[in-house]
Amino acid sequence: MTTLQDITDRVEIEALRGEFTDAVMTRDYDRFAALFTVDGAMRIPEVSELVGRTEIRAGIERMQGFWDYFVQTIHPGTIQLAGDTATGRSYISEFGRLRDGSSHLNYAVYHDRYQRTQDGWKFTERVYEIRYIDSAPLTGSVP
Repeated sequence: MTTLQDITDRVEIEALRGEFTDAVMTRDYDRFAALFTVDGAMRIPEVSELVGRTEIRAGIERMQGFWDYFVQTIHPGTIQLAGDTATGRSYISEFGRLRDGSSHLNYAVYHDRYQRTQDGWKFTERVYEIRYIDSAPLTGSVP
């Protein structure tokens, strides 16, 4: 049976995932780091492993600095609740052009672990798994 608390938790976790993408897109690095627990981790295999808010903030700012433009769209996935913790997946499509002129179109999955805190739900871990990558030059431009 689904309880009102289950529904509330799912809505709050989905909002957390939306805040993540919004913080990336607006380059709000402080807000981005605050979406993680103090000892939270963001892992991008073969690229970066960031642990703790300070590393996460510095790492996302460094990585975003490589992009001329970047667009990330999140698509809802699963959420499995377990009291004050939860796990889930969300699906990502991204594209952009790096400052070196290379282009990327990615489809990926975030594998997540969440924790209920005094400040609401936070990521304890977010692992990025690329499912498809295309590095063909993008034909569009930034207005």
